[in-house]
Amino acid sequence: MKHIRGTINWGIIGAGDVCEVKSGPAFNMVPNSRLIAVMRRNKEKAADYAMRHHVPKFYNDAHLLIHDPEINAIYVATPPAYHEEYAIAAIRAGKPVYIEKPVTLTAEGCERIIQESITYKIPVSVAHYRRRLPLFLKVKTMVGEGVIGKIHLITIRLLQSPSKQTDNGSEKNWRVDPVISGGGLFHDLAPHQLDFIYWLFGAPVSMSGHSFNQGKCYDAPDVTHLQVFFKEDIYLEGLWLFNVNEKNSEDRCELFGEKGKISFSFFRNPVIEMQTDRGIKKLEIPYPQHVQQPMIAEVVRFFRNECPNPCSPEEALWTMRMMDSSR
Repeated sequence: MKHIRGTINWGIIGAGDVCEVKSGPAFNMVPNSRLIAVMRRNKEKAADYAMRHHVPKFYNDAHLLIHDPEINAIYVATPPAYHEEYAIAAIRAGKPVYIEKPVTLTAEGCERIIQESITYKIPVSVAHYRRRLPLFLKVKTMVGEGVIGKIHLITIRLLQSPSKQTDNGSEKNWRVDPVISGGGLFHDLAPHQLDFIYWLFGAPVSMSGHSFNQGKCYDAPDVTHLQVFFKEDIYLEGLWLFNVNEKNSEDRCELFGEKGKISFSFFRNPVIEMQTDRGIKKLEIPYPQHVQQPMIAEVVRFFRNECPNPCSPEEALWTMRMMDSSR
C-alpha cells in the first residue's frame, strides 16, 4: 500500500450534517491532520461551511477537490449512492480514502472499491467509528473476558416512529429514498450495529432476512428482519421497525451468555447494563463531543503506516452482505 509521509491534508466530499459536529471538526484536532478543503454541490453551502469551520478552500465539484494537489486524502461523506464513484475516483488519483457508512449501496459496489484499492495500492478505511468509542470498546472487553460466559444469543431491536418526509422543511429526506440510501433507515442505521457485531464475533456462517414497506409513508422498506449465525453457534436475531408510535420507540442490543446478559443502546443513552447472578451493574461511558474523532485519529495513523487499518473495506463487505441478505 502507498502510505503518506508527513501531514494528512484532507478534502471532504459532502460537507453536510454529519460533518458539522460528528466528524468535520475532528480532522483539525488529531495529530498530523489538517482539513484543507470541503465540497458541496451547492456552492453557497460549501462556502458557508468553510467560513464557519475555518477551512481554507471550498468546491462545488468533487473531481476538482480530488485533483487538488494540496490534498492527499479524501473523506467521502455524501449519501451512499455517490460513495463508490467518488471513492474510486480518489483511489485512481492516488489518494487514500475514508468512506462513510454504509460503504456502498450493495456488496457488489464494495467489492469494486476493494479491487480498485488492490489494483492501485491505495489505502481505504470505512467509518464504522463505534469500534473506537470507549463504550463499545468496553463491551468488547467484557465479552472477551467472559464476564457473562459463552455467548449464545444476540438480539437487536430498533423501533422508531415514521421518518419525516422533509429535512429543513423543504428538501426530501434522502435516507428514505432507496435510490440514494440503498434501502431506507435500515441502511442508514444498521451498519453501525451489524459492523459492531461482526467486530465482536467475526464473519457470519449464514444469514437470511427480509424487508418490506408496511407503513407506506415513503418508498423505502420500513420493516427489516434479519437472522445471522456466527461461529460457535452464536445466533443473531434483529428487528428494525420504523413505523411505531413515538411512545413505543426502542433501541436495545442484548448479548445473552451462559452466566448472564449485557445490554446497551447504539443510539441513545451511553450506558452498559450487565445482569448476572450477582445482580445488575450499570456503567455509564459518555460519548466524546466529536464521536468520530477517535476513529479519525486511527485512520490518520493508518494512512501514515503507523498502525493496522481500523476498518478495512474487506471487513465492511461483511456488513453489506448481511444487509443485502434482507432485500
